Amino acid sequence: MLPIIILLPLILGTTLVALLQRFSREATALGAIAVSLTCFGLLLTEAKQIFAGAAILQSWDWLPQLGLNLSFRLDALGLLFSLLITGIGTLIYIYAYYYLSPRNSLAKLYMLLMVFMTAMLGISLSNNLILLLVFWELTSISSFLLVGYWSHYEAAQRGSRMALTITGMGGLAMLGGFILIGQITGTYQIDQLVNMKEMIQSHALFVPALLLILLGAFTKSAQFPFHFWLPNAMAAPTPVSAYLHSATMVKAGIFLLARLAPIFIGAALYHNIVTFVGLFTLCMAAFFAIFKEDLKGLLAYSTISHLGLIVCLLGIGSPLAVAAAIFHIINHATFKAALFMIAGIVDHETGTRDLRKLSGIWQLLPFTATLTMITAASMAGVPLTNGFISKEMFFTELVSSLNGSALIFSTIVATLAGIFAVSYSLRMLHGVFFDGPVGEKVPNKDAHEPAWGMRLPATLLAILCILVGIIPALLVENIVNGATRASLAMPEFAGVHLAIWHGFNLPLIMSLIALIGGTVFYFALAKDGRIRHIDLDPYLGNFQGRILFDKFLKYLLLGSRKIKRSTETGSLQLYLFLIVLFSIAIVSIPLFNQGLSTGSRELTHAPMIAIVLWLILFSACWMMLWFHHERIKAVLISGAIGLVVTMIFIGFSAPDLALTQITVDVVTTVLLLMSLSLLPQLTPYESRRSRRWRDAMIAIIGGLGIGWIAWLILTRDHNSLSWFFMQQSLPLGGGSNVVNVILVDFRGFDTFGEITVLGIAAIGALCLMDGMRIHGTSVTQGLTYRFNPSPLMLRTTASWVLPIALVVSLYIFLRGHNYPGGGFIAGLVTSMALIIQYIAQGQDQAEQMLKAKSGRLYELWIGIGLLIAGLSGMAAWYWSRPFLTSAHIYVDIPVIGKAHLASAALFDVGVYVTVVGATMLLISVLGDSRHSSMSGPVPREGDTS
Repeated sequence: MLPIIILLPLILGTTLVALLQRFSREATALGAIAVSLTCFGLLLTEAKQIFAGAAILQSWDWLPQLGLNLSFRLDALGLLFSLLITGIGTLIYIYAYYYLSPRNSLAKLYMLLMVFMTAMLGISLSNNLILLLVFWELTSISSFLLVGYWSHYEAAQRGSRMALTITGMGGLAMLGGFILIGQITGTYQIDQLVNMKEMIQSHALFVPALLLILLGAFTKSAQFPFHFWLPNAMAAPTPVSAYLHSATMVKAGIFLLARLAPIFIGAALYHNIVTFVGLFTLCMAAFFAIFKEDLKGLLAYSTISHLGLIVCLLGIGSPLAVAAAIFHIINHATFKAALFMIAGIVDHETGTRDLRKLSGIWQLLPFTATLTMITAASMAGVPLTNGFISKEMFFTELVSSLNGSALIFSTIVATLAGIFAVSYSLRMLHGVFFDGPVGEKVPNKDAHEPAWGMRLPATLLAILCILVGIIPALLVENIVNGATRASLAMPEFAGVHLAIWHGFNLPLIMSLIALIGGTVFYFALAKDGRIRHIDLDPYLGNFQGRILFDKFLKYLLLGSRKIKRSTETGSLQLYLFLIVLFSIAIVSIPLFNQGLSTGSRELTHAPMIAIVLWLILFSACWMMLWFHHERIKAVLISGAIGLVVTMIFIGFSAPDLALTQITVDVVTTVLLLMSLSLLPQLTPYESRRSRRWRDAMIAIIGGLGIGWIAWLILTRDHNSLSWFFMQQSLPLGGGSNVVNVILVDFRGFDTFGEITVLGIAAIGALCLMDGMRIHGTSVTQGLTYRFNPSPLMLRTTASWVLPIALVVSLYIFLRGHNYPGGGFIAGLVTSMALIIQYIAQGQDQAEQMLKAKSGRLYELWIGIGLLIAGLSGMAAWYWSRPFLTSAHIYVDIPVIGKAHLASAALFDVGVYVTVVGATMLLISVLGDSRHSSMSGPVPREGDTS
């Protein structure tokens, strides 16, 4: 159920929107709303039991050895966030239909919002840190696309890049923290981590893990000093801003802190950092919000401020403080989503959201002004609104959890933040809707209330602000207490009672000071319109986040260019020198303090065949050294070295490796010959004697080093894992050919990655050489050979080589699980047979025979092969087994008899098809580029020759 809820917007939602956009905007909107409502309804069916303390766990093994599992958990905390994501998301979909003009793509916005909804639901319902990180990064990518929805605006491009950079860097830091947590505990399962508090906090890696995770949370939730990306993301459409600021993007960091609270609470460093950062962000952002000129900019800084309040409560960490944080998450989502929608209505109807131009528009938008009164009052913490109750709880926990100078400091800062909050709330209400008649600078003085569909979402949220403010115990008390118990992993927590009146106390005095002081402060600033002319940027100078970020990117770019200029000289010799030198250094570091003496293992005499093969290998390597300037000879000599290695594998009774080596050797030799035919036949000689001596010394040191390491390994006793594979190959993998069973079963994931890389390399070569034309080729520049039709005898011979080779490859494939062979070798044998067809018939005729024009068939083969391999691995999920887990059975087949069938054979089919497709695509691409190169020089303008 949980994966369905998460993937429903991504798969069904995007597909439905894409299909319905062909009919009408109304159908598109209804489809998106229906998907979001379905998710909301599915979650709501579990609400009663979940908020009562139950939890739903669903898990599928993916890579259990690495701690990566598809594990999901629906508890009260996850359900609360999921309901906010889908509930407010539904309202956003309704609002977006009326907000966007027909000139803008509604389907594009809905599809991006659907992807974003999936990412946020994945974060809320993940029970594995690594899986959570995957969805976390998906929020960064999807928010990048959403903020840059109007990609033709420079502000949208800049804001989206800034958001992606800051949150992406935080995500990388968080990945490091998660890995450290996994190293400490041995698991990434969140429900197991919450019971390991003592182990985690007592470990030496706890502090770096904590700091890295806090970096991820602070960057995502725009806490100081990473707050500046959020106001710069205001170029996004207002529905996007309303969604990101109320229930999704910026709440991801808050959710992470709430989810991991059980393993962090009690650590002094956690409490000190999180409380101080939250308190500072609360006050700082509230002050800046007062002076913002853009209505959405004001709301953005108010979002940062309220996020700071929640972070501060989570930093305090007491059960009541966490309950207050949970309650304010709900309240902030309701009034902030409504306020952003109101900002969008003002902009939509008047043509501007510039606070210097807006005034007195209550006469034009009376209903919208009423909604603003309610929601702005909630944001300011006015009594009888939900914001007042959670603000009172914040003040209460702040003064009750601190003492001494910390209490005095925190009380002053929190009260100042309350004063500033009232001031910016009044500026949005009074400065926009009142403050005199309709301003002369309002672009559209004939503005009117928008359609009811555009006002309805904000109206519903405003009603909630009032209802929760009056009867909180009836509406949200069970939700808050259930989510608090889930966050703290404290089923015994008695809960908090939500009420309007808690008596006359210090928190109430702080609230009264904030209300009165904020009102006085605002009207003092607003007198004679002075607030419209106050600009803080000159006072901040270069200490603005945006400016510092731009300077950071500038110096990063300049530094990278300097490094590039000093290293990328265009000399392949220099590149190889640096690579080999670096490799020698890396290998030497771990061996520096190790004993380098030979071991005590008893040595055996080398047989004569080994000595002969060694002499042949030595001779071939010496010839390579002598003829390496002649490219074609070097390739042929390397092929000879490969044949010697094949003989060595045969001598060591490794037929699988021998078959693989010889087939790979043949195919790569052909590919190298084809590639080098596009280049000059000779490699330039070294320019200086000193360089030759330098390269010789590096080669000698590297060769002797590798030889010495091999000698140390051969002369020392060591434990081998071969016994495990020998014993378990048949009972677990269903095959007696250990090598093939390892490739398609024990290490099947590695093989899947390798064939994926092989396919990517082939397609990359296609893209790299697409349209490549090399003219004027001559003997001094390259070879003139290409795939022209060959003599009749070769063509006749090739006509019967192909079917025989296909039969041989089929035989090698079918026997691979129990005898030397397999899909990889069979694929290379098939490729060799097809290469012979290219040589014999010419490329055009061969591709015409195979219906492989321009390599398109081979691209399809690569895709089909990877799909078969992937689906064969995913089939194991049906039986709740890890990806690529194989099974085998014995079946009685008439006439044939008893047959042994293994599901890994399907995976091997994917390997076979991918290898053939990738190899032949490379051959086709290189042959086509050479064919183009032989077409002769292209006449230039004015060329009469």
